[in-house]
Amino acid sequence: MTLKLMYITNEEKIAKIAENNGVEWIFIDLEVNGKEERQGHLNSVISRHNIHDIKRIKQILNKSEVLVRVNPIYEESEEEINKVIKEGADIIMLPFFKTPEEVQTFIDYIDGRVKTCLLLETVEAVENIDSILNIEGIDYIHIGLNDLHLGYGMKFMFELLANGTVEFLCNKIKGKGIIYGFGGIARIGHKVLPAENIITEHYRLGSSMVILSRSFCNSTIDYHLGHVNDLFHSGINEIRNFETTLEGQSDSYFIINKNIINEKISSIINPVSSNF
Repeated sequence: MTLKLMYITNEEKIAKIAENNGVEWIFIDLEVNGKEERQGHLNSVISRHNIHDIKRIKQILNKSEVLVRVNPIYEESEEEINKVIKEGADIIMLPFFKTPEEVQTFIDYIDGRVKTCLLLETVEAVENIDSILNIEGIDYIHIGLNDLHLGYGMKFMFELLANGTVEFLCNKIKGKGIIYGFGGIARIGHKVLPAENIITEHYRLGSSMVILSRSFCNSTIDYHLGHVNDLFHSGINEIRNFETTLEGQSDSYFIINKNIINEKISSIINPVSSNF
């Protein structure tokens, strides 16, 4: 097993580089409703993609699929989803839902025409997980750590790994046979919580999907395509090579990694106390 990789871009040349280096899903992000209010104070990406980007990107891809994040359910959702399907989306993602009724509406609007992906990122969705998972027609679920950690009033998005929330959700979703993933990763060996620790936790939890984060390659500020290609080529090779080291590892290996993650997260959210 290798993780299905996603990358957010509406730039044709960047999308082609991502595809050529093994990114399976090119992620077009149309979500704007409510996002500025939720995340405007953070150093997070609020994409300004357009519905017509879907067709442009779709036309230049040979292998990768186009994943489109639409807006949370609102009065124009049906029209928006119909347009997204007409433009050529392969998978449509519903963000920031809270109730099974919203999920059912989303599934009904899609009506089996493309694959469906839920972005589980609200406290209410966690509380309603059992009834949500009883709905037919869900192909994928991605656990969104950014909005979810804000919903819980946490300091650091990966606290959701340490406190068992992600594991709880993964076990619930796994029980329904739905493909799932969570969060994003930077490059191997980078950041205070390195990608190799997170990837190992993906494997322990049976996760199949992850987003390549802005810190993996920020193509919005790096316009030199040769450099972008080098970043993707080396970065994804490092991920794939690391994944091969996880094959056949014992349960204790993954438990030790989980303990390391917990310790690193504790030192991040309590930097003073961790020095004693």
